[in-house]
Amino acid sequence: MKRVTARGTRLLVAAILAMFTTAQTTVAQTPFVSGTVRFHGEKAIPKGQIEIFLKDLEMDGANVVKTQLKSDGGSREIAFSLELPVNLKSSPSQQIVARLERADGWLLARGSAKFKIDTPVEIILNTVLY
Repeated sequence: MKRVTARGTRLLVAAILAMFTTAQTTVAQTPFVSGTVRFHGEKAIPKGQIEIFLKDLEMDGANVVKTQLKSDGGSREIAFSLELPVNLKSSPSQQIVARLERADGWLLARGSAKFKIDTPVEIILNTVLY
């Protein structure tokens, strides 16, 4: 009788652990956008700060999430990853925007691209004319 009880307890514990592990995996998966930023004409990206953010035009252009990268002035391409809110639904009015600024805050280049969740994005930075 002890052997059956011990076996049943082990099976129950194994089932509970399996359910807990599956639940943790589901919670840990958050939507994200990854991609690359390049400069127009395949030139090196100028030195500065790159700010990448999700912009939703339906929400009065509000920035939902953002990240910042540094450009050393020698790279032709910089990879990025942007974690999105769990409850975010993609819509045609959303776009990923990248802005390249000098250390003094002067805007050098800007680019944007439409996106779908979990699909790589390529943003081409174009020089800003004043």
